[in-house]
Amino acid sequence: MYKVLLVDPNRRSREETDQLLDWKRLGFDIRAYADDASEALALLASEQVSLVLISLKAAHADGMRTCEHIRQKSTVPIILIGGSDDFHMVRRALAFQVSDYIAEPVQAADVTASLLWVKKQLDDASPLQLSLKALPKRAPEMSIIDIVKQYVQEQLNQNITLKKISALLHFNCAYLGQKFKDHENMSFNEYLLQQRMEKAKLLLEQTDMRIYEIASEVGYTEIDWFYKKFKAYTGASANEYRKQSSITA
Repeated sequence: MYKVLLVDPNRRSREETDQLLDWKRLGFDIRAYADDASEALALLASEQVSLVLISLKAAHADGMRTCEHIRQKSTVPIILIGGSDDFHMVRRALAFQVSDYIAEPVQAADVTASLLWVKKQLDDASPLQLSLKALPKRAPEMSIIDIVKQYVQEQLNQNITLKKISALLHFNCAYLGQKFKDHENMSFNEYLLQQRMEKAKLLLEQTDMRIYEIASEVGYTEIDWFYKKFKAYTGASANEYRKQSSITA
């Protein structure tokens, strides 16, 4: 079930959208509501939202501004509903890379078609997204940075990039990178290297795993690259580090 954020300041309009069709039958659930761009961005930062619906019924300009602000920080799919069929309005919406623009009168069949298209895109997303979706369910209070950090811990032996994580979380990569750096006082790549090297040190100290096995366990497919990174990080080769650890143990 994909979680939907509905941005609409009008309560009656919200109810009409809720009752327009059987959302859950199509695999979507409207579980979050926002009145404006600031509320929408706050929810996107704290919750795992798969689709944003922005109503243009009350105020076209406000709705388009909300769309613009979201696009500055997130790539989450957006469907605009209830707008006019003015060519310039539609062209502006398309510039924000929205999934669809449904003009008045809004028909259930049109919304259904859009939802099915978006669902296919979401279903076809990388299987790695399943890990990311599971994290907020286990701990609803987790911030977006906590989610990124836990994902790194669980996928440390995989090819991890901030660009991939940003896409899966529907965040702008540059924005998420800056947010991470502000929160952790280090870049995402520095954090990723730190976590890989610290785990490698632990495995060298506490296991009899071969060096190439440890390299693979922390996400390195090329053993020479692992050796280079490990020595730069610790000042010793992996073999030297293991010997030193056994002496001091």
